Amino acid sequence: MSIHIDHKGKYFTDVISKQSVKSVIQTLTVQIRGDLHVRPQHRFKDEVNKSERFIAVTDAVVYNARGEEIYRTEFLVLNLDQVVWISPEGEHSLNDKQ
Repeated sequence: MSIHIDHKGKYFTDVISKQSVKSVIQTLTVQIRGDLHVRPQHRFKDEVNKSERFIAVTDAVVYNARGEEIYRTEFLVLNLDQVVWISPEGEHSLNDKQ
């Protein structure tokens, strides 16, 4: 890791700190519950609207259309083209079976 300090005392590092946000992600075929990672002082929306086509999900659990767990992994990379909606966990209420 490198650290650079400018003439005003502000420091810059190669490490980007992020906060973990428990989330629910709906695709056309499955629902994924896991942690998305958001930079401090950034909106949740900013992380999914950036130009990258993929987002990282950690501690991911994938459910089929019947709500049955079909896959569990510590790390998942998801193509944003497959996403129908994303919500921070706890902000949804309809058909919440898990």
